[in-house]
Amino acid sequence: MTGGAGYIGSHTVVELSLAGFHPIILDDFSNSNRSVLDGIERILGTRPETMEVDCRSHKALSAAFQSITARHAISGVIHFAAYKAVGESTKHPLKYYTNNVGSTSELLQTMGEFEVANLVFSSSCTVYGQPDSIPVDEKAPIAMAESPYGYTKQVCERIIRDVHASNQPLNTALLRYFNPIGAHPSSHIGELPLGHPNNLIPFLTQATAGLRDPLTVFGDDYPTEDGTCIRDYIHVVDLAKAHVAALNWLASRSEACEAFNLGTGQGNSVLEVIHSFERVNGVEVPHRIGPRRDGDITAIFADPAKAGTAFDWSCEKSLDDALRDAWNWQRALQS
Repeated sequence: MTGGAGYIGSHTVVELSLAGFHPIILDDFSNSNRSVLDGIERILGTRPETMEVDCRSHKALSAAFQSITARHAISGVIHFAAYKAVGESTKHPLKYYTNNVGSTSELLQTMGEFEVANLVFSSSCTVYGQPDSIPVDEKAPIAMAESPYGYTKQVCERIIRDVHASNQPLNTALLRYFNPIGAHPSSHIGELPLGHPNNLIPFLTQATAGLRDPLTVFGDDYPTEDGTCIRDYIHVVDLAKAHVAALNWLASRSEACEAFNLGTGQGNSVLEVIHSFERVNGVEVPHRIGPRRDGDITAIFADPAKAGTAFDWSCEKSLDDALRDAWNWQRALQS
């Protein structure tokens, strides 16, 4: 699991372990914290196997695969290792191209050398740009990306499809996430951004906890009911379980390359999320309206029917569950 110590990766480690897999984390901890390993250990009772690897380095990846294949048969790779903040990508595009595209290219080369075919790729709904209609299914056109981050996901998907069409055996599920939020119900792991948060929920929880200035809502003049952007917010545990389902799906396929939307199928505006958070947790969220942010689209939410049919998967947790777990995680960090 490249980037397996990150937010989604750590939750997927837990769900894979509970499903009987032996996940091995490859991470250079440039965008994650080693304390996540402690949290996983508290949940599972055992520490996950971890190797410190820069996934942009072919030499480092080859050494890791050599070590792993000497001890295990690799059933598949889940590729999480990417930077993922839309706003940051507009300010530092080369950082995103070098890491997101570079690590994917090096990983595919290494998988070919070690004859590992099954790949679950961490993609994003940003590949759709501003869709013509919502909810969005997998047949929606890949529009012009609204940010360098979104473009890196489009490029990586294209690289994977090109390799799949070549002579290298490759069996891939491209998982297009919508907006993961929340934390493990145990409050042992959750979203832990390093430095300034770039996603809504960690900034919201930190502002509510008094650790940051009031939350800025980026624009209230979008063509939505309350003027704020609409997104599909999926609980991170539901998302993690989808990776287990995708890996099992690949085990029954041969050289597939298919995309799947992972979301709830329902959109909520930023102000709806704020008001729901206040209601569920009995707190007030300090916030103000600011200007629009570069790279943001008006509204997007998923049609997740394809994943439901293929994986026998659907979301089990609600927006309220996610917001409650996110606040409990924030309070646990401060205790």
